[in-house]
Amino acid sequence: MILPTKHISQDEALLGVGATVLMHLQQPMTVSGLWERLRSEPNVGTFERFVLAANLLHMIGAIDMKSGLIVRTAP
Repeated sequence: MILPTKHISQDEALLGVGATVLMHLQQPMTVSGLWERLRSEPNVGTFERFVLAANLLHMIGAIDMKSGLIVRTAP
C-alpha cells in the first residue's frame, strides 16, 4: 500500500499520492485548502488516502506544519 507492487500501481500507492500532494503544495496551505485542491485528483481518491499520504510525507520529513499551514521542507 505504501510502495508500488505487482498489483498496486505507482499512482495508487501512498508514495504516488504523496508525490501528487507535493506537486500541488507550491505554497503553504491549510489542510482543508490542500484537500479541496486534491479531491478531484483520481489517484488521491478519498480523504483517508490524502491523510495517510500526508502522514507519510511528514514522517519522511518532506512536509511540516507551521502556524496551522502545511509547508514543504527544504529539499
